[in-house]
Amino acid sequence: MQKNVFFSNVFFSIFAVSALTVIAGCSTLGPDDYGHSDVRVEQRVTYGVVESAHAVRMNEDHAPLGTIAGAALGGILGNEIGRGLGRAAATVAGAVAGGIGGNAIEHRLTEENGQEIVVRLNNGRTVAVTQGGQTVGVGERVRVLAGPNRSRVERA
Repeated sequence: MQKNVFFSNVFFSIFAVSALTVIAGCSTLGPDDYGHSDVRVEQRVTYGVVESAHAVRMNEDHAPLGTIAGAALGGILGNEIGRGLGRAAATVAGAVAGGIGGNAIEHRLTEENGQEIVVRLNNGRTVAVTQGGQTVGVGERVRVLAGPNRSRVERA
């Protein structure tokens, strides 16, 4: 009976982590995608020329989904080891190790190539925008869309 509970807990945990990982991997917005918070929001449009553009690596700053899912899985697996205080220690150690591992996995899944783009606007101001994708090159004429939540650079 105890083995069946262990395997059902492990199966459920692996399924949950896999589902959460797929969801996290699908949530990254590309350079042509708008988030719901950007829809029907007025944006200031300015034009200019790209002065510099260099490749950057973007990564999720906070990875709560992976950390929580990993900690849950690690805690469940750790709880299956030992008895008494040993079981409690294994549960805590499993949760900590799982949280660290889940965080690392989510960071790897949300990594994205991007660009830091410096634009000299027609009015003489210079702005820098970092965004996903390899979108523009030096000397290109672009427009900068600036809204309350984010800005983006597009070919004009």
